[in-house]
Amino acid sequence: MEALLVNCVYPMFTSEYGFLRARACWVLHQFSSTRFADIASLSRALEILQQRLIEDTCLPVKVEAALAMQSLVEENGEKGMELLRPQIRPVIIEMLKLVRETENDELSVAIQKLVCAFEDDIAPIAVEVTQHLVETFEKITDSDVSDDDKAVTAMGLLNTIESVVSVMEENKHIMIQLENIVLRVITFIIDKSVMDFYEEALSLVGTLTVSQVSPTMWQFLFHLYHMFERDGFDYFTDMMPALHNYITVDTEAFLSDRKYCEVMFQMCSRILNSGTAGEDPELHAAKLLEVIILQSKDRINEVLPSIVELALQRLTRSINTSELRTMCLQVVIAAIFTSPLLLIPQLAQTTLPNATQPLLDQFLSQWLNDLDCIFGIHDRKVSALGLCTIISTIPESRPEVIARMSPQLVPAMVTILKGLKRAYIKRAENDADSSGSEGDEEECDENVLESDEDEVDEEGQLYLESLKAKAMHSLKNGDDDDEEEEDSEFEVEETALEGYYTPLDDEDCEIDEFVTFARLIHHLQTTDANFYQALFGHLDEEQRRQVEDMVKYAEQRQAAAESRKLEKSGGYMFNTTAIPTSFNFGGKMGD
Repeated sequence: MEALLVNCVYPMFTSEYGFLRARACWVLHQFSSTRFADIASLSRALEILQQRLIEDTCLPVKVEAALAMQSLVEENGEKGMELLRPQIRPVIIEMLKLVRETENDELSVAIQKLVCAFEDDIAPIAVEVTQHLVETFEKITDSDVSDDDKAVTAMGLLNTIESVVSVMEENKHIMIQLENIVLRVITFIIDKSVMDFYEEALSLVGTLTVSQVSPTMWQFLFHLYHMFERDGFDYFTDMMPALHNYITVDTEAFLSDRKYCEVMFQMCSRILNSGTAGEDPELHAAKLLEVIILQSKDRINEVLPSIVELALQRLTRSINTSELRTMCLQVVIAAIFTSPLLLIPQLAQTTLPNATQPLLDQFLSQWLNDLDCIFGIHDRKVSALGLCTIISTIPESRPEVIARMSPQLVPAMVTILKGLKRAYIKRAENDADSSGSEGDEEECDENVLESDEDEVDEEGQLYLESLKAKAMHSLKNGDDDDEEEEDSEFEVEETALEGYYTPLDDEDCEIDEFVTFARLIHHLQTTDANFYQALFGHLDEEQRRQVEDMVKYAEQRQAAAESRKLEKSGGYMFNTTAIPTSFNFGGKMGD
């Protein structure tokens, strides 16, 4: 095939007939997957295509040359990239001009692929490329955007803009320049209510805030709020990634001006109180409230009661899905976990009209009743920490309902922790499978390293691996047959909203729910014997075994955490507080 292309197709690139030149480019595009034995043949093909792109006066020839060039580079990997790299700037600039002239959506896709492939080489021209793309978008949308072809091209341009911004996000100097250019097109879309492009515009806002939030972007938050007020709830879920960034990327700035929190709260309030938004936007609104609480911890106590009230009010109305109900519960649980001294007394002292029980009684009953509807690692972790917070209330301020429901609290805790344990093991297995697959692929593509290159800190690495292997062996072999059955049925690994991370989801999060529970048991056993007896005295042998299993797992998790610290520190051993593994579950202290 290589010889056929060189002898029969290459000569047609210099034909006096534009149709034949375009056809030659098209043929090379169709056979771009050809493996060139002679690198000179590939080099010649890219050189000819570049000439046709830049120097040819016939538009069809230029377009076909651009498409063939991108495909040829993609199919030939590093070899093709190295050959094109010295000329990538004039090639991309010429392709941008072509897009503006032809409004061809295939060209915008080709540019997007080249930007992603040559991300290290794009930096010097990133601003120029983005400016071209924005101006071309404005030119296309100045005319009739209801035209399907124009709309597709415009959407491709927005996707290409996002690709440029994404590859430049670590370069703060360039991002400052790109931000103003990109905001121009976002503002144009929102101000003109060009709803066909709202999704892409909001995605761009998310990309601009993914690693930093500039003063300009903080002001743009109010622009988003005005859009939300004007256009209703339809695009709130599309706004969610950007709103999450505002809260999590620069939390200090978010908390520095209460107007930012008020804007978020007002949007969530309107959705949860509307009655017409639909449960998916409501689910996202509740999740956003939970993120605000967990990210801000106890620094928003002045607005926390309003947030909790909003979630509780939604729980009093009809809810069709368990997901929304448990998400609203989770907002309150997060508030209890972060600010127990404020929330627990308020809930215990508040009784709704026409209700016979305080809010805390009703809430705890609903929470424990819905344990089987709580899935995923994050949601279970929040519930586990919330239950630990409820159990850890000091005797002097402990509401009567907690003492009354104490027989239900430890079984509920075990249910949550068993689900979490299965989820963590499943995730570890998936991660190991993924690592194994990647390793196999690399082994196919690269030569095996020499043995002397692998001997760096071999003893330390073997020690870490033995720790992990020991923990995994213990985890797998410690389960009974009934837990194996539960594990085989366990399919829910994460919920759809777990991508909106919080500090509790960080790999290095120092708050471990298993360790917290184990230490809480020990603390109660030594300081609050009566309540400890109320919690554990009624447990049967199986339940006690399950508690002990969770405590052993806590010890393993602490060992694994220390292993990670050891690995990151280069071998330094951290001092830790041991987790007690022996508990008196029956009888009184001292028996």
